[in-house]
Amino acid sequence: MNKVYIIKIGGHVLDDEPSLKKFLTDFAHIKAPKILVHGGGKLATRIGDQLGIQSHYVKGRRITDEQTLDLVTMVYGGLVNKQLVAQLQALQCNAIGVTGADGNLIRATKREVKGTDYGFVGDITPESVHSTFLYFLLKQNVVPVFAPLTHASGTMLNTNADTIASVLAIALSKHFEIRLLYCFEKAGVLRNVQDENSVISTLTKATYEKLLSENIFHDGILPKLENAFNAIQAGVKEVVIGEHKHLIANLGYETKGTLILP
Repeated sequence: MNKVYIIKIGGHVLDDEPSLKKFLTDFAHIKAPKILVHGGGKLATRIGDQLGIQSHYVKGRRITDEQTLDLVTMVYGGLVNKQLVAQLQALQCNAIGVTGADGNLIRATKREVKGTDYGFVGDITPESVHSTFLYFLLKQNVVPVFAPLTHASGTMLNTNADTIASVLAIALSKHFEIRLLYCFEKAGVLRNVQDENSVISTLTKATYEKLLSENIFHDGILPKLENAFNAIQAGVKEVVIGEHKHLIANLGYETKGTLILP
């Protein structure tokens, strides 16, 4: 168990059945211990619209009022999570669906209001992770599938999936060689969001801050980049952002996508 993969999946991949099937098949065939973290924001927005619950975002992060908290708990912790677990079980991958509340795996603190009131949103740190229980699950060849939900004081809290993946990676990097992969529908971090061929192959913190000041990044990529740099600077062995069908299918081979460097 020297090497552990932590893979976050989101974006259009979750909504596209052929893409999701390909991803889950490739994920199930990874021989090393692994953890899957999933989003589901687009589906939550779609179901919210049907229920008359409007979505609001600030810099790519969802505002979570009481109605929205019920919505994301149902969609993330129920519908999306259990569908993924069922499909992985069909692929002989012994997955177990969890939120941060299950087994006290990730404790959180409700985000303080500082300018923007994000509502029922949980902030987490590597110390929030119940690493011992997570190690036990991995040791038993169980594959945890994390919904983007944590808990505090008896309340579920919405927590960004990119942040959960980063915090899990940092917490476990003290014991394992962690490969953190952010998988979505793009080939990597794009210099021009309209140009699929403008992938930035390597990205350092200094270059990121320069490009950020030039406003080239769209809001949706910002949480990934912020969490990717937090992870690489905290000792995670490798962090890559890119297209799922290249990252997962080519594990151990040529790195595709955007490699994050300190």
